[in-house]
Amino acid sequence: MLDKTKAESDHFDVLIVGAGLSGIGAGYHLQRNCPGKSYAILEGRESIGGTWDLFRYPGIRSDSDMYTLGYSFKPWTEPKAIADGPRILNYVRETARDNGIDSKIRFNHRVKSASWSSKDARWTVEVEGGPAKEIAHLTCNFLFMCSGYYSYEGGYSPEFPGADQFTGRIVHPQKWTTDIDYAGKRVVVIGSGATAVTLVPEMARTAAHVTMLQRSPTYVVARPAEDALANKLRKKLPAKLAYHLIRWRNVLFGMYFFQLCRRKPERAKQMILGGVRHALGPDYDIGTHFTPRYNPWQQRLCLVPDGDLFKSIKNGRASVVTNTIDTFTPKGIRLADGSELEADLIVTATGLNLQVLGGMQVSVDGSKVDFASTLNYKGMMYSDVPNLASSFGYTNASWTLKCDLTCEYVCRLINYMDKRGYKQCTPRNTDPEVKQENWLDFTSGYVQRSVAKMPKQGSKRPWKLYQNYALDIVSLRLGKVDDGVMVYE
Repeated sequence: MLDKTKAESDHFDVLIVGAGLSGIGAGYHLQRNCPGKSYAILEGRESIGGTWDLFRYPGIRSDSDMYTLGYSFKPWTEPKAIADGPRILNYVRETARDNGIDSKIRFNHRVKSASWSSKDARWTVEVEGGPAKEIAHLTCNFLFMCSGYYSYEGGYSPEFPGADQFTGRIVHPQKWTTDIDYAGKRVVVIGSGATAVTLVPEMARTAAHVTMLQRSPTYVVARPAEDALANKLRKKLPAKLAYHLIRWRNVLFGMYFFQLCRRKPERAKQMILGGVRHALGPDYDIGTHFTPRYNPWQQRLCLVPDGDLFKSIKNGRASVVTNTIDTFTPKGIRLADGSELEADLIVTATGLNLQVLGGMQVSVDGSKVDFASTLNYKGMMYSDVPNLASSFGYTNASWTLKCDLTCEYVCRLINYMDKRGYKQCTPRNTDPEVKQENWLDFTSGYVQRSVAKMPKQGSKRPWKLYQNYALDIVSLRLGKVDDGVMVYE
């Protein structure tokens, strides 16, 4: 429960919203680079971890290697490079505990709105907390949003015809509970993205059979769960040195492969499909089930550690059906071709609902901010919105790579303002040649459903999102904070 009297009088130099992977990282960078600044982390839930605490579905794991998903300042020392959810959650909580960040977190503090006053040069943040949902207000000079990019309230579930007829259980992975029993049962997983390819092989271990029902295929790439070279280097070199060597190797390879996909899509496509063919054999219908209509990296690739999805298909415990749904029936799902998939449990791995800044309402000097009409500055701030940044990771690489750079830049910005006596920094576009472009150029359904309400990127720097770690190091770690676009007052 909120201590209303105390909360209303609380003022901080920085308020961080969200105690997940990004928020804990932000706390560390603030303590290290701005040691004189007071801060608190507001967490709407009752525990640390964000995504890694929220999702409880079978097999939950990273779809990036932990040498790049891990923090720059804390080496990943586990044997598995592709880690499961509980190990990642432990890593985040250990980081918070070891650095005293956990003492800065205010749990059950759900941020509802934030209003900026130029006169006072501060944010007033309205929070709702406790079972009674009491309202209280905190103030800060700088607001740092680390609340992710999707709604924690629930995932995306389309309206399936006849869903009310089905006599079994229907569950979205984001709402997974411990009482869901699938041992010895027939399971249909609807979807073909990262969640689906994680669920299918894990559930296939004990289910009677698991069918992955997809409307269209996704590019799927197998990778060893353990990085043999990384484990070897860790035995011979200091932990930090080994970690950074492997981190940079993986970063450079990821950048190379992304550029290959964009510049020579047919070559990349054949490489990916060659791997699938090798895993499933020449007789499997790869053309139907694993060959998308789009080019690689027009949507995010799906990673399967040790080829576990392919193994479960090959041993007959799982299968892939590529078709569209006509209707749910009492016993399962009838497809457009008239065939029926019988099921005891249906899992709708149909995606997330994207939202801006955790759904928080924002106003500047009494005027509500429509983020869909703002330009995104350096992938972290918003045109005409003062003293507010958000931590948002890469779509084509590990989330934390960009978040680490964002945290460093925010600290540079705060220190720069301190040295020169500024109270307010606002990115403003005065260049008529900057054209608005969509925030992301992905064709994925979850992006296309939300693109209209998302901030825009510009056609050139510093409004352009390059999704490139090397370029961002130059821009965010080495570039000027007084670049002529950021206006200081």
